[in-house]
Formats: sequence, C-alpha cells, structure tokens
Amino acid sequence: MASDSGDSNLDREMILADFQACTGIDNIAEAIALLELNNWDLVAAINGVIPQENGILQSNFSSEASQASMYGPHNTSEAADVVAEGAVPSQSSLSSSPSPLSSLASTFCPSAPSSRHIIERLPRMLNFRVEYRQRTVELVLEEGSTVGEIKQILETELGVPVSKMQLKGWKSGDVSDSTVLRSLHLPRNVSLYVLTPDIAPTASTSKNSSLPDSLNQNFLLVISHHEAQRDYSLNFPGSRTIQEVKRNVSDLTNIPVRHQQWEGWPASASDDSITLAASGITYPCHHLTVCRRSSPANAQEPTEECTDVHMISDSEGDDFEDASEFGVDDSEMFGTGASGCRKTPMMPENSENEGDALLHFTAEFSSRYGENHPMFFIGSLEAASQESFYGKARERKLLAIYLHNDDSVLSNVFCSQMMCADSIVSYLSQNFITWAWDVTKEANKARLLTMCTRHFGSVVTQTIRTYKTDQFPLLLIVMGKRTSNEVLNVIQGNTTVDELMMRLMGAMEIFTAQQQEDIKDEDEREAREMVKREQDEAYRLSLEADRKKREAQEREEAEQVRLEQMRKEQEEEKEAIRLSLEQTLPPEPGEESMEQISKLRIRTPSGEFLERRFLGSCKLQVLFDFVASKGYPFDEFKLLTTFPRRNVSCQGYVLVRI
Repeated sequence: MASDSGDSNLDREMILADFQACTGIDNIAEAIALLELNNWDLVAAINGVIPQENGILQSNFSSEASQASMYGPHNTSEAADVVAEGAVPSQSSLSSSPSPLSSLASTFCPSAPSSRHIIERLPRMLNFRVEYRQRTVELVLEEGSTVGEIKQILETELGVPVSKMQLKGWKSGDVSDSTVLRSLHLPRNVSLYVLTPDIAPTASTSKNSSLPDSLNQNFLLVISHHEAQRDYSLNFPGSRTIQEVKRNVSDLTNIPVRHQQWEGWPASASDDSITLAASGITYPCHHLTVCRRSSPANAQEPTEECTDVHMISDSEGDDFEDASEFGVDDSEMFGTGASGCRKTPMMPENSENEGDALLHFTAEFSSRYGENHPMFFIGSLEAASQESFYGKARERKLLAIYLHNDDSVLSNVFCSQMMCADSIVSYLSQNFITWAWDVTKEANKARLLTMCTRHFGSVVTQTIRTYKTDQFPLLLIVMGKRTSNEVLNVIQGNTTVDELMMRLMGAMEIFTAQQQEDIKDEDEREAREMVKREQDEAYRLSLEADRKKREAQEREEAEQVRLEQMRKEQEEEKEAIRLSLEQTLPPEPGEESMEQISKLRIRTPSGEFLERRFLGSCKLQVLFDFVASKGYPFDEFKLLTTFPRRNVSCQGYVLVRI
C-alpha cells in the first residue's frame, strides 16, 4: 500500500508539472483545483483551460499523441524531438519512472517559453450569462477584455445606457469598468445580473422582473444538522449561489462540500452555480437538512462545477492533497521565498511604548500590502478595550485583535487577500476596533500573552499559546460584557473572504443582541436616574422655597421688632421731651394775679379741650410748649385761631396781642 501511495503521489506531481508547463498557470492552488475538477485527467484539464474551438492545441495534441503512441512509451523523448524540435523536456520526462499519462503529456507539452507562446495565440475565453429582468444575454469574451466592454455589448443588446447600468454578481465585489477580467481569476462560466435602479420597469417587464429585484432580498435558511442535532439560522442575500452556501455550511459543520448530503432544495436548484433568488426556494424563510454521506469514499459523487478557486479550510484538509506532496515549497506557493522576504520586521522587538510599536506595524503593513487596509488602533490593548467596551452602550464596538506572524506561510495571502479586501476593510471599520500585534519574535509574543492574561484571563492566553506557527495569522473577535470580556471567535489564516465575512457577521449578530440588551438596561437605568434627579431637584427646590419663606418670615419679624423698637424709642423720646417741656413751663398764674391774664381753651384733634391761664406777657412759645407737653409736638401740629382763622405757629406774638 505504501508503494502504491508513493507512485500515486509521484504521478500527480508529474501531472501537475506538465499541466503548469502546458497552461502557464503559476498558481499552485489553482492548478491543483483544476486537476481535481477533472479527476487528474491531464488532457481534460488542459482542454478545460484552453478552448478546443481554436483547433490549434487540440490538433497538436491528437497528432503528437499519435506519434507518441507510434514511437511507444519508451521512446517518448524521441517523439517529442520529432514533434517539437528543440523543445526542452518537462520535469516528468526527467523522472526515473514516468507514468503513461505523464509521458504522453511530456510528448506534446512544450517547454515554458513555448507554452506561453501557445497561450498568447490561444487566449482563454470566458462564457458570461447575464440576466436583466426577463431577459438573458449570453456573451463570450477573452479574459483580456475589460468590464466596460461587457457593458458596451449589453448596452447594444438590452438598450440600457452604460451610465445607468450596474453589473452585479462578481465574486470579488463591485469592480470598475477598467478592470481586466484576467485580474478577477474568473471560472469559464460566469453568471451576472444587471440592475437599473434609475429605470422603472415597463408594463412588458413587470410580470417577470421580480428575479433581479429578489437578488437584493435576504433569504433566511434554517439548516438542520442531523449529526450534531443542531439548527443554524443563516441570512444570505439573493445574489449568493448555492455553492457559496454549501461552503459556509462546511465551515460550520466541518463537513466538506463534496461529502454534504442535502434535503430540501427545490428541483430547480440542480446546479450549484444558481443564485438563491433563481433557485426557487421559499421567501423569506426556507428549511433545509444537511448530513455527511454515509460512504464518502465509495459513493458516486456528482462532479461539482468549480466556480472559483479558494483556500482550503482545516475541515477539508483530510480530503485535499497538500501542495507539499508535489514538491512545491511553501514559500514559492505563498510568495514568501527568498525573492519576497521582508527585510524590515512588522514590529520591532522589545519596544518600550506600545503606541510606537503599532505605528511601526501600521507603516510596515501599508508598505507591504498597500494603503487599503483596516485602520489599526494606535495605543495599548487596555486603551483599545476601553474604547470598545466601556463607552455608552450605543457607541460600543467589537474588538478585533489581529495577530501576525511572518514565519507562517499563510500571512502573505491572508493580509493581501483577506485583510485588504474592500468588503472586509469596510465591515471592520464600521463595526470593529481593530488592534494588531506581531508575534514573530518570542519577546513580542510573551508580551502579548502577558497583556491577554491581564485583560482576558488565562483561558484566552492558553488558547493563543496552543496555536502553531503555520496556523497564524489569527483574528480574535472579543466582546465586552458586564463582568468580563469574552472571545467570541478565533479565525485562523486558512480561510476565504466569504468565510471571514460570515464569521464577522456571525459575531456581529451575537454582539448586536447583547448590545440591544445593554442599551435597554442603560435606558432603564438612565430613566431611573432621571426620575431620581428630578425628584432630587424637586426636593432641592422645595427646600430652597422653604428656606426663602423662612428667611422672609424672619426678616418680617425682625422688621416688626425693629419698627416696634423704633416706635418705643420715639414714644420714649416724645415722652421725655414732653416731661422736659412740662417741667420748663412757667407756673400757671392765679386769677388774683395783678398782671394781665389770658385764659386759653384749645380743642385737640380728638375733640378734647385743654384749658390754662397764661400771663399776657408770655410769648407764643410758652403756649406751644404747653400744647407739646400735652402730647402734641410743635413740629407735628398747627395752632390755629378760630376767628379770624389764622396760623399762629410761625409767629412770635405775645398772648396779649392774640
């Protein structure tokens, strides 16, 4: 058995080398995927890449293959010399025991320069199926064409101006009109759809125009996993294909796509490249069931159409031939070999300030992978946690901790294709605080573990410590809770953009649910505090009013006391003046006095009469003093004569003259 396995690996190694030499495909993963799609049939795989309708390569294959059979399996190199004079033998022809298929391939496959020449003569053709409302347009273009050329053809076919046309369905998201199709790495068969939001549907198209509109709708797929006895509720836009759904489910259930057995898909969903909107599933919710095939090794599996080339996750590792079996160096596969090594480390070792280390990390990341990347938080992990978790509930975000390791072969691919993808950059910027650290150096890794222990506990630290170098980079999704911080997900480097987005969205759903509860609790707490503040303010105002009322009453009482005191003082003063005047009055003369006497009768304001005798020689002041001594001061009362009526208060007459 070991010998058979070794021969099989050697055969596949030679087939891979021949396939790359013939097609000029340098990407190892893409070449392996195309060979897997054709069950490692070299001729079928080459015909799948280079169109047969051109007739050149196919005719060479048939003629040279016949010459190879004429010379026999042991004279392959001689046949190659006859067919392609001066051609350099491929790697398989240098092997000690080539397989018949690889020998045949080495017969008609030229060397690398010749294969590139053939490919230049035979450009790869792409088949496009474009849907617009009730119409379907099929196009065939070279992969050297641009997206704008497709729109120009569609403008002629559909009568829709290019300026009002939105071409959707690209695997890499929205693309510009100047994008070359070759840069998108498209499969041979591509399904797209046209949206025209500025053009209202006409009466002739209203009947069947629901399909493109439904591409923007979200479908809820309730997927039951039999083995785990668990249900998954997943939201997908109508533009997603069935193949993409199966890949996402593969990540959740650890069942590779080829081993998935489904129940519940409509009969119209026979092709995995069909979008959910066109598959006929129930809107808005559809129930499905998935389980692992009972005998994946012996079952006759249907051939899956390869819609795109993607990285293989851990769950598919046991079903996919590793590139190392073909003698391919990891650094060559992921672009981190001697020609691509980084002279400057991502982060300096033993940096005293975390902010300076992250500034260096951001600058180096931008230098390597471009300016289009997530905005990394500049500061300590504690500051990033404060920014993410401890603000108001509506302002909180998830914390994404990116851990980089230059020693991992996955770092270059993950950074350039995942972290710099427009959709990932936009989603992280809107919903996450992204903090990064480089663990390539042991000192920096130890420092990170210390920080994680302090902020997240020993469990998270132990989890990071268990990951091996080739499993990096890691993206930790951390959510803040009332009492502690929880790591929702640890995303490894061997993932795809869709899988990464699905995990980020899954973490966001959990965070949103928790955030809504926190917002509700915070609103209730603020409402209670508002009521308490209002009650405290009302109580304070009540106390203030009572204080002012009490102070006013005290002032009034004090004023009354003062007035009463003044009144008493005035009365005492008047009484003292009265007594003084009374004592200074000359004695009242008797009736027997020899001098002239005046007897005066004075009526007071109260109606009483005052009578007294005065000497005729006395001045009016004596009269005034007498009246004042009776309680009627001169400055408050006037003294008037009856007839003739005159005021004598200001005159200095003597009584006789009166």
